[in-house]
Amino acid sequence: MPNHSEVSPKSTSPKNRFNLSTAELEEMAKKLRRHVITMIATAGSGHPGGSLSAADIITTLYFKVLRHDPRNPQWSKRDRFILSKGHAAPILYAALAEAGYFPVAELATLRKLNSHLQGHADRKFTPGVEMSSGSLGMGLSFAIGVALTARLDSKAYRTCVLLSDGECEEGQTWEAALSAAHFKLDNLTAIVDYNGIQLSGWTRDIMNLEPFTQKWQAFGWHTIDIDGHDFDQILSACQRAEKIKSKPTVIVARTIKGKGVSFMENNVAFHGKAPTREEAERALKELE
Repeated sequence: MPNHSEVSPKSTSPKNRFNLSTAELEEMAKKLRRHVITMIATAGSGHPGGSLSAADIITTLYFKVLRHDPRNPQWSKRDRFILSKGHAAPILYAALAEAGYFPVAELATLRKLNSHLQGHADRKFTPGVEMSSGSLGMGLSFAIGVALTARLDSKAYRTCVLLSDGECEEGQTWEAALSAAHFKLDNLTAIVDYNGIQLSGWTRDIMNLEPFTQKWQAFGWHTIDIDGHDFDQILSACQRAEKIKSKPTVIVARTIKGKGVSFMENNVAFHGKAPTREEAERALKELE
């Protein structure tokens, strides 16, 4: 990547592409969902359900909220986005490609040998990726380190981490939650993609998380509960989080697993199953 001066992409990108209107965000989210279906169907493996549930969140972050520059992925003033739910890498790749970090055509190489788009994101090989992911439960801890670094270096960038609800069953997540509150990390925002389904079933049956929002409050976090498919609510929550002082903020985004594709919605089977060619064609038709 060429080295560009440290300027805000919102002021220099053509047609202000990182400040989309709500209608434009809706169209972009549909485009990203189509990429997800095509990528996973082509690869023959992947995780469509959690990628689709997070599509509206990722779209709002990359095309409205985050300060970032695809021409200079290591721009020191960029906001840091951490994908803790690493199996949702397809939706992150789709957003990065549409933002200009690499050609959209490369999405077809998902999970192929020698591709920099592996099943879980790798920061060493994929432009725009901040954390290598794999095992769940580590993203919040990593994000805390990034947020503390910003404080120690007197930097103004913010850190945002996207968690799955399933990984909130893991102890490390709650140890990290304690740490973030202890260090009063008001430059950190956690977003939980609360779609209610994990690999083998509903979270309420495997390890009930409720009362979920109250748990975060008890751990010292400012909490915001939203519809994770409402762009105005997502944007408003992110803006409110930036104004909170002396404590981190968690946005509990209530979503639908497989959102946008009728036969994938709330369907446990599509947590980690690729659609067949016929299913992919049906899904793409629904997303036109």
